[in-house]
Amino acid sequence: MNEQTTDQKIVVITGASSGIGRGAAIEIAARGMGVVITYNARPAGAEETVAVIRDSGGTAVALPLDIGRSETFPDFADALTGVLRREWNAERIHGLVNNAGFGGGMAFEEMTEDAFDEYYRVLLRGPYFLTQALLPLIEDGGAIVNTSSSAARPGETEPGYSGYAAMKGGLVVASRFLAKELSGRAIRVNSIAPGPTRTRLGDNAFERFPQVIDGIAAKTAFGRLGEPADVGKVIAFLVSDDSAWITGQDIQASGGYAL
Repeated sequence: MNEQTTDQKIVVITGASSGIGRGAAIEIAARGMGVVITYNARPAGAEETVAVIRDSGGTAVALPLDIGRSETFPDFADALTGVLRREWNAERIHGLVNNAGFGGGMAFEEMTEDAFDEYYRVLLRGPYFLTQALLPLIEDGGAIVNTSSSAARPGETEPGYSGYAAMKGGLVVASRFLAKELSGRAIRVNSIAPGPTRTRLGDNAFERFPQVIDGIAAKTAFGRLGEPADVGKVIAFLVSDDSAWITGQDIQASGGYAL
């Protein structure tokens, strides 16, 4: 137990073994908050995230979580409660970042019910019910950030993303309504819509198909892909007290993609 950090704010970030989740975890820790990161298929990546944070003087712990299996959420909440007490002598978390998910499109003609259900379980039902499961642990005045996508916003309509964007759009709407429902406890709920960002999504698509990068970058105002830290800094802002007057918003962090 670390008796030095009992007043430290703690944030849970799902899917932080790489990409935007890792970027968010690093940026949140750099602002003096403790982080609990979750992973599913990449425990080694999660430990790398923890090591980067600890090497920089921050505090971090990794826990396994499959966001697509909501029946495991009560056990995860119990595991989180134990970690909070052991590592920080704490009973509550300040924030929750629902970031875990997967990318990649599928043409409407090829969409199957199983594939559609997987989008639903991981991208919408999972974040929604994980928030419900962890709500008793979130302190009054805390913050929830849901990672949506610029694909769910007007102005970007690419073929093959009807299933993916529908779930991300549903998450945006749920975030807005939860901002109203949880306002009595002064818990802020926002979503963040990243544009094309250099992550491992789509089976590491940018590394496998580097030829597509220039065309995508040309669609941004700044002429480049986003980096995990670009989005991570915005997420860190949204869980910090600096954004205490922002709730119910979907904030695009895309470098002006598809302006």
